[in-house]
Amino acid sequence: MNHLLPKPLIAAPRAIPRNVWATTATSFLTDISSEMIFNLVPLFLANVLGISTAIIGLIDGIAETTSSLLKVVSGRLSDRLRRRKRLAVAGYAISAFAKPFLYGTTTWAGVLVVRFADRVGKGVRTSPRDALIADSTDAHHRGIAFGLHRAGDTAGAVVGLVIALAVVLATQAQALTLSRSTFQTLVLIAIVPAALGVIVLALGAREVPFKPRSGPQPDLSFSALSGEFKFFLLVVALFTLGNSSDSFLILRAQERGLTIAGILGMLITFNLVYTLFSSPLGMLSDRLGRKRVILAGWLLYSLVYLGFALVASAAQVWVLYGVYGLYYAAFEGTARALVADLTPVEQRGTAYGFYNATVGLVALPASVLAGVLWQGVGGWSGLGPRAPFFTGAALAFLAVALIAIRWRGK
Repeated sequence: MNHLLPKPLIAAPRAIPRNVWATTATSFLTDISSEMIFNLVPLFLANVLGISTAIIGLIDGIAETTSSLLKVVSGRLSDRLRRRKRLAVAGYAISAFAKPFLYGTTTWAGVLVVRFADRVGKGVRTSPRDALIADSTDAHHRGIAFGLHRAGDTAGAVVGLVIALAVVLATQAQALTLSRSTFQTLVLIAIVPAALGVIVLALGAREVPFKPRSGPQPDLSFSALSGEFKFFLLVVALFTLGNSSDSFLILRAQERGLTIAGILGMLITFNLVYTLFSSPLGMLSDRLGRKRVILAGWLLYSLVYLGFALVASAAQVWVLYGVYGLYYAAFEGTARALVADLTPVEQRGTAYGFYNATVGLVALPASVLAGVLWQGVGGWSGLGPRAPFFTGAALAFLAVALIAIRWRGK
């Protein structure tokens, strides 16, 4: 397929289907809930429970791996059922139910259980939701549709972080470490938008029935997917091996001297950049092609991670984290649009399942590796917290080189 799509006109709001607005609103509300608490979970583990970075990386890795395995199952199931909405609603509901249990947890195992349940919900919903967006949208508007969805998702993160910042300023404005009572307050507030998100999707979205091509039923195995799609997954896996949990970026900020309020301000900056640029860069991928935008995003990531390795001050961390938002804006929505471009409708849920699973499954070794490197091992012992960022920058640059060679002239 040729994915340098004809240049479309700027999409008017009426060109964006109802399902895109519904999923965007749900992601907005869900991220208000998630971002006000889950960004602080690594600090809760480190500051309140006294847990090591290796365990923090293990918790993140297990949670994301769980999510990833379920994304394969839910994606294929949505193809077999030819229904996306029900699975998406169920996934959001599971996550909303799990979050309140963080209020009373006193051990890292308790945090792991809640994170596990929350990621089960994400695993159930993500592939069907992405397929629902793709099924509902014209091919020439997929970039802007996924960009809009990512913008809504991230705008919710901004609101959630602003709420978290307000709570922190009211309870422990100058503190360098997080308190249990502040975290518990945020958990209680987070319950409301999580529940509203489930309601909005249940009432606002509609199924998009689709008919598979005539003849035998489509093969939903990995081997049946296109070679171009498989190559993309391979390089995504390589890139993700160096893309450890953002928990380590938060810990790096704290290690460089940012207060809790400063970390929340930094995260708000990141999400504002992500929100503002997701739709424009998604639209740019509709005009110039997905592949060019993805390459630019990965190259930027490599440079940003190199910066995190060399950063000397809290202010520099803040600036880098803002630039990091540009990478997310360039890659996240565009990659999802590319998956739709590379697969027919009857295999789309399956393709999203394998894509999301690839990212999440590699997250386990990536996060564990980052935690071990941070603490120092072997020849990396002299680098300390810089080690995982040097590693991430190198692997991202290698992914850029491989994909540039394969996609040369395309």
